[in-house]
Amino acid sequence: MVESEEMIMGFFSGQLANVVEWEEFRDDMIFWKWTNREIKKGSKLIIRPGQDAIFMNSGRVEGIFKDDGEYDIESQIIPFLSTLKGFKFGFNSGMRAEVLFVNTKEFQVKWGTKNAINIPTPNMPGGLPIRANGTFTFKVNDYMTLIDKIAGVKQMYVVEDVKQRITAILDQLLMKWITKEGKDMFNLMANSFDIGNGIKTDLDMQICDSGLSITNFTIMSFNYPENIQQMINKNAEQSMIGDMNRYQQVSMVDGISSGRIQGGGVASDMTGMMMGMQMANQMMQTMNANMPQQNTMSQSTQSVGTGTKPNFCPNCGQKTGEANFCPNCGQKLV
Repeated sequence: MVESEEMIMGFFSGQLANVVEWEEFRDDMIFWKWTNREIKKGSKLIIRPGQDAIFMNSGRVEGIFKDDGEYDIESQIIPFLSTLKGFKFGFNSGMRAEVLFVNTKEFQVKWGTKNAINIPTPNMPGGLPIRANGTFTFKVNDYMTLIDKIAGVKQMYVVEDVKQRITAILDQLLMKWITKEGKDMFNLMANSFDIGNGIKTDLDMQICDSGLSITNFTIMSFNYPENIQQMINKNAEQSMIGDMNRYQQVSMVDGISSGRIQGGGVASDMTGMMMGMQMANQMMQTMNANMPQQNTMSQSTQSVGTGTKPNFCPNCGQKTGEANFCPNCGQKLV
């Protein structure tokens, strides 16, 4: 008889006990709710790394548990609940409660404009069509707000839900921060950090009422129409070249030194001739620049031997006077 009762008790205890855990976990899940079941005597709570468990009763938060591990609900969880701390399990009755499991990690999401955004630009009545792409990250930062606004009515919440909400307003924010303070429309990547920070602040304000927070917003690239991009590239090339003559010289020297232009061919002969002409031209310019100085230095010596007596001795600089020889050093003056 005793053995029969023990078998019956063992049978019922096995039926009554259960495990409270995140059963349908996916990496893109923000939260998942264990609900509509009775927690029995002998039940266990399992919290895995990167998860927090929130016990709720009739929509009210009873306790938040953040350390991962396996816990006996009766002895390790109930004593720490707010209003259910004195709950006693009956032989055939359990505790009605909901457990909200929250993913604590940062979620990274790729974004991109579905259609080109027409940014108002001078001399372009229809605006400049621009596309952009990048990433943003977010996480749960306020459990009470999350429960009040979302978890109270949803069984689960996934990254795609947040992405749809963000992309719905992203085009407006891009236009706002691109046009702010007169940004250079043809070099937007130079201002991408400031634009991204501005968008991050606005997005954070938009989703904070759901208990979420934007932790980072990054712009990877701005894309222009092909004809506009070609003009930007051409303008950049011209700016880099600067002095065309110097660019040609450097290109020829680089071609010879790298072996791209080799001797014996027409290209090599033409290159050598052009370099020779340019070097000769530079030498003539240098000589002409030095000519006035040389003429000035030789004026005093050119007068010697020409029949014209100088006013000062070319040898010692003594004033000559009327004599044909220098009165100081004897240098012949005529």
